[in-house]
Amino acid sequence: MPFPNHFHPSRNYQCHAPSRNRVGYGVMVLLVVVAGLLWRSPLMPLSPFLSKYGGDALWAIMVFCGMGCVFPGLSTQSLALLALGSSCAVEFSKLYHAPWIDAARSTLPGRLILGISFHWPNLAAYALGIALGATVEHLCRKARN
Repeated sequence: MPFPNHFHPSRNYQCHAPSRNRVGYGVMVLLVVVAGLLWRSPLMPLSPFLSKYGGDALWAIMVFCGMGCVFPGLSTQSLALLALGSSCAVEFSKLYHAPWIDAARSTLPGRLILGISFHWPNLAAYALGIALGATVEHLCRKARN
């Protein structure tokens, strides 16, 4: 017999491939970063409120997409919870001040990734951004099936 006893070629074996395309989600991270930089730039004549909290929501969408790239097999709900937890952890880390992290926050990448100061309303903006990202992902997956 050419096949071992536990392998039956006539059965429908399915490979459990990741449900997200890592390259696609990586590209989405880059697109959201560009959108966030444009959102906060003088090129977008937005109110201070929209500029601030819309940018925070875009940052959270970037975290959602980044987590989707790193953990492609997670459900949308698990991914959203992980992204929200990570976003909140970064926000609460702004309450910690040590010379090394304040020095990192004083650089452009540090400001963009870690932020500068803690603001409670940012948590709501993160939740809205991640909810938007999760909703779009859910609708796109539903449309594909």
